[in-house]
Amino acid sequence: MSTQSSNKLSRRPFVAELLKQRNGALVVPGLGSPTWDCFAAGDSPEYLYSWGGMGLAASTALGLALARPDKRILCLTGDGEMMMGIGSLGVIADQAPKNLAILVLDNERFGETGKQKGLTGSSTDLTQVAKGFGIKTTMIVTLQSETQALADLLFRAPGPVFAVAKIALSEDPWRLPEKDGVTIAHRFRVALGIEQA
Repeated sequence: MSTQSSNKLSRRPFVAELLKQRNGALVVPGLGSPTWDCFAAGDSPEYLYSWGGMGLAASTALGLALARPDKRILCLTGDGEMMMGIGSLGVIADQAPKNLAILVLDNERFGETGKQKGLTGSSTDLTQVAKGFGIKTTMIVTLQSETQALADLLFRAPGPVFAVAKIALSEDPWRLPEKDGVTIAHRFRVALGIEQA
């Protein structure tokens, strides 16, 4: 699939359609729009939201994948956050959890800080970076019709897998989930059956 045909996907409907197919996978959304997209698609206690940890979504998902090999884990993050935490891909490739998938929602902009042009629209191909770190299975999605193939990769293929979805720059309304870290962690642990409600 070509990286030339970018910014084809409408992010909110795309994320909502994808999450309908998660089949019990735990989701670690990155900061900003990925979190709002997950919440807008329908909140779940199986979503581990974080606030203030820019660049840590992939590392957090790795820790969760290693701790819970019985569960599929999806890290849903943005291109800016992935660039900030890029070194985590080396550790993910080294640890090679079979249950981990990473999806980067790439609008080729730094959307949370003013929509400045990012690096993934010109010089940086994140799938090639992931391969360079040792993640063998990657995919670039530019069309809504590829959603099913992407879902098969993210939720069923042996991990670690890494995908990039080229999404349109949009002005979606903010949909903010719970912000209290203790509450988020507690409900997540309850969903995993390791704490009482």
